[in-house]
Amino acid sequence: MREAKEILREILLKRDIVSEEDISEYLSDRPKKTYDPFLLLNMEAGVDLLLSEINAGTKICIYGDYDADGVTSVCIMYSVLRHLTDNIMYYIPSRFDEGYGLNTDAVKNIADAGAGLMITVDCGSVSYDEVEYAKQLGLKVIVTDHHSIDDVRADCILINPHQKECTYPFSELAGCGVAFKMCQAVQKRTGLPKKVITDVLDLAAVGTVGDIVSLTDENRTIVKYGLNKINSRSRRSLAELASAISLDWITSENIAFGIAPHINAAGRMASADEAVKLFRADDDSVIQRQVEKLTAFNRERKEKQNEAYVACTEKITGEENIMILEMDDIHEGIGGIVAGKIKENYHRPVIIVTPSGEGYLKGTGRSIPKIDIYALLKRHDSFFERFGGHKSACGFLLRKDVFQGFRNAVEIDVAEMKKADPEIFDKKKEWDIEISPGEITIGLARTLELMEPFGQGNPRPVFLMKNVIPGAVRFMGSDETHARFTADAAGWVQTVTGHGVECVLFQRAQELKDLMCSGKPVDITGTVSLKTWRGRESVQFIIEEME
Repeated sequence: MREAKEILREILLKRDIVSEEDISEYLSDRPKKTYDPFLLLNMEAGVDLLLSEINAGTKICIYGDYDADGVTSVCIMYSVLRHLTDNIMYYIPSRFDEGYGLNTDAVKNIADAGAGLMITVDCGSVSYDEVEYAKQLGLKVIVTDHHSIDDVRADCILINPHQKECTYPFSELAGCGVAFKMCQAVQKRTGLPKKVITDVLDLAAVGTVGDIVSLTDENRTIVKYGLNKINSRSRRSLAELASAISLDWITSENIAFGIAPHINAAGRMASADEAVKLFRADDDSVIQRQVEKLTAFNRERKEKQNEAYVACTEKITGEENIMILEMDDIHEGIGGIVAGKIKENYHRPVIIVTPSGEGYLKGTGRSIPKIDIYALLKRHDSFFERFGGHKSACGFLLRKDVFQGFRNAVEIDVAEMKKADPEIFDKKKEWDIEISPGEITIGLARTLELMEPFGQGNPRPVFLMKNVIPGAVRFMGSDETHARFTADAAGWVQTVTGHGVECVLFQRAQELKDLMCSGKPVDITGTVSLKTWRGRESVQFIIEEME
């Protein structure tokens, strides 16, 4: 049997982390992989303009987005610039009335408020018309963003690592990552204390994880240091939010499934400004009030999400290559997460379309790895009034009278993709390495924690265990939808409390019952985790797939 460190090495090798230098960097609790912010295209010009306007006493507006990435981007930029000027404001558009990105009404309001410089965070790269309008009103504009860029781009100082001309070593920064790098550049240029930058690492970690960008390279550095900051409990607003949702020690997965959804819920159900107010608050009573608001928004979000999921799935025939669901009565704020859930369950690209004002429809899409939904819809951008996104997600606005034409065009394209690749919708069972039950120990679980933070680009390791014969099975839950069994090193079950490996299956106990009836050994894939109960640690194998 292999030792835990051997198993870890095999996993790293599979992920192309091979050299001793790369392994050391990957496993370090103090990673060094970060880059000079001035390597970002136009950063020099952006900082020059910003500091010039600050010195001139110009009012500055930070323009953001209504998701966790946008909220944290606004808070990072606002927090750092407040050390240089009090003449500053921020603006986050309404998901419902304005939609994503820059819009002319907002630009007019910002100009009317007396701003002379507008800095966008997490948006603006393709907002050519809106930026031109801003310039007509006398506004100077700096765009910081991370979304895909096409031929039409904002004609201003544009800082986005996805520009073809940009030679920055890492292009997968989140919007908050780009905002953080600009703040870093400002700190370097002005001589502000480094603490000004380290104090916002927690927000950068939340936004980076929340936007589901790759947790590799510099993003891994940002999130590691950011998690340390979060777990120091130095930001009372984050600490109170974590406490309210029963989180003790915060991991990247806690952010992804706990903290970020609560931030997003503000923008989905009401106004993202409620989340900004939380992170700007110093007063305990204000913090408590805002935490209560976010938890209430998230409860409402869950209720509406469940209702919408049921309504959407009732329209699915199972024959679709791409699911384009026109829904008249679901809350538009939860369309994206419902699309994501349907995509996961059916392994098809999904677009949910809802009414948006008189004569318009708003769409949000999510896609599978083999279909770049941004590229797919970009071919038909003549249908859209507004359009943006990336490989796995997109959003758009179009007129009702062109919807059917758009639908037909996209369905034809995806049908052609399936014809060219008949396995395009097959959900491939993926795992890192094969393992025996006897190798699954508390020591292994602790060793695997060195791979944190887990997320996009660095998923929790998945193991394959072959020829397991379930026995001493316990079905759990009021409807017995969960199950537990224990396997020893030979694949035979002893007792649930014996020396074997505890295997846990959630939601799909019926599959286990069916397999048990066959009497054949079972191949299972899953993850290894530590379980603590009444101060005692044990190891569990959480099952993902069985066959």
